[in-house]
Amino acid sequence: MSRYDLTEFEWRVIARLLPNKPRGVARVDDRRVLTGIFWVLRSGSPWHDLPGRNGPYTTGYNRFRSWTKAGVWDRIMNAITDAYGGDVRMIGAGQQKPRA
Repeated sequence: MSRYDLTEFEWRVIARLLPNKPRGVARVDDRRVLTGIFWVLRSGSPWHDLPGRNGPYTTGYNRFRSWTKAGVWDRIMNAITDAYGGDVRMIGAGQQKPRA
């Protein structure tokens, strides 16, 4: 398991929340794409550097943007928070240390 991979538990919580509108072309696996999105967000790398195992970088970027506009990320965060009983902690890169 890679550092950015979802656990089986997290995937079960998230999978049902993802939009799935199949069209003519075979869809890249949502779990692979989601792992790639997390890789870009956590590593700070540009989308173009997304590893090939996560699908085309354009797919990752396009899903990230469309899911942002559709409110999917808010639903995912709420579901994960609920699944962990509210015990979710995050540290933002923009947080500063308290002054002494």
